[in-house]
Amino acid sequence: MRQSDSHEVSQLNELKIDVGALVFTAHYVLAGDIIMCEQMPIYGGYAGGLEETTIVDVATTINAFVMTQATWHLDGPVHVRWGITTARETLAVAGHCAMAIEANTNLMLGNQYYTIAGPCTVMCLLETAAQAITDTASGREVLSGVAASKGVATNYTTGLEARMMAEAAYAVAGMETARVNEILDKLVAIYEKDYKNPPKGKPFQECYDVVKLVPTQEYLDVYDEAVKIMTGLGLTYWTK
Repeated sequence: MRQSDSHEVSQLNELKIDVGALVFTAHYVLAGDIIMCEQMPIYGGYAGGLEETTIVDVATTINAFVMTQATWHLDGPVHVRWGITTARETLAVAGHCAMAIEANTNLMLGNQYYTIAGPCTVMCLLETAAQAITDTASGREVLSGVAASKGVATNYTTGLEARMMAEAAYAVAGMETARVNEILDKLVAIYEKDYKNPPKGKPFQECYDVVKLVPTQEYLDVYDEAVKIMTGLGLTYWTK
């Protein structure tokens, strides 16, 4: 790896770190590497509810820069029941944390994406859009995703989810927070009722041409369907 590549070190839940991570940190610091410190506070877990988890998220973000001398912090509040970052509660945690940090520091913040639905589904794209909207409106500089199917199914991630992440971010950039909240409330309500039976979707090789590395027409049609929903909610930026 180059010094300019992000070298990862992870904190533990909650507000803890192990000796192994400190060894990595020492190596990265002495080598002059770019350091990315990652942590995923658990909503409904050790920290507790919405307010408590948000406080822990702010603390662990600051801790990343103090304890590991991080160049940037990769967040990812995760729901204890669903194992995703796109739930209503985890979006609230991430959004409030980022706005608090951004209002008082110049620290670089990122967030990672774990959807419950799989690729080639409207639900996966809507989940992705909801988090991209939250992260952009709250001031995060780095969007890191997307790990569809909760990041646990082999080959269940593609580039088209990342395209939705980017386009939703562009669509909401500069929008007033009150308007963003209105859109998010309606958007999350569309997919959160399906958490118990999310669509599995398709693996990469079934929704992409593996030779040309382009999405299938089926997936492009699914993408267009998601775009229509987003447009109906008031977002207007979409590439052709």
